[in-house]
Amino acid sequence: MPSRHALASRLQPRSLFVALLLGGLLGAAGTSQAQSLPGTPSEHRLQVQARSELSVAPDMATLEARLWERTPSVARDGSERADPGALAKARDRLESRTGELIRRLESQGIDSAAISAGSLIVRPDYIQQPGDNGEPGQALVRTQLERPISLRIDDLARLPAILDALTQAGVDALDGVTYDLKDRDAATDKALSQALDKARRKARLMAKALDIGLGQVIQIEETGAPRYSPQMMSMRSDAMESKAAPEYRPGEITLDASVSVAWEIEP
Repeated sequence: MPSRHALASRLQPRSLFVALLLGGLLGAAGTSQAQSLPGTPSEHRLQVQARSELSVAPDMATLEARLWERTPSVARDGSERADPGALAKARDRLESRTGELIRRLESQGIDSAAISAGSLIVRPDYIQQPGDNGEPGQALVRTQLERPISLRIDDLARLPAILDALTQAGVDALDGVTYDLKDRDAATDKALSQALDKARRKARLMAKALDIGLGQVIQIEETGAPRYSPQMMSMRSDAMESKAAPEYRPGEITLDASVSVAWEIEP
């Protein structure tokens, strides 16, 4: 038969467990009661989300082009070093063509500040000649020198004339036209304002359908900042040699914004 002390030692942990369990249940009940009390913000709000899209016609463009010159091809011997004399002649030709192009563009009324001539790029250009019976032929290498040209066009009506000037100057590559907006902030602000107006209309419609009154706004969140993607138009220099009059349709630039707004529900 267990002693009185041993029995008490067995009951003490169990009693402690029961006390803790009862305390936890009472605490949970108290928490549940506190969350269900009337007047808490989570139970007296109407929250809506809205997204708006805005289409805007572009009013400016950026044109990217490239000029390049190449040294004569030579057999690859592992050194990969260009002949200094051939390299100097190719650079002189390239700089002369670049200057002629800039002067031609300025004669078309393009502001010199809108013309950006990038740094000189020098890179090897590898050529694999075809051989007999489908076998690879001799491997050649030449050096290519490039100058990128970037133009900011504020008057889109002048784009065809500018492209003609580039073609007449003999640009080697037209990398495309990017249509853009002069005032991006105004367009993104308008898209955000439209999203907020849409959220207000949705909230009023829901409140009317549910026969509830809307109080003051208690939370506003921009769930998605206005996204903006300029329109791209790619082209090739050989396509500009066609005698047909080219047409350029910039289309529209689309911006979208999304918001989440919460209103207090009136008692």
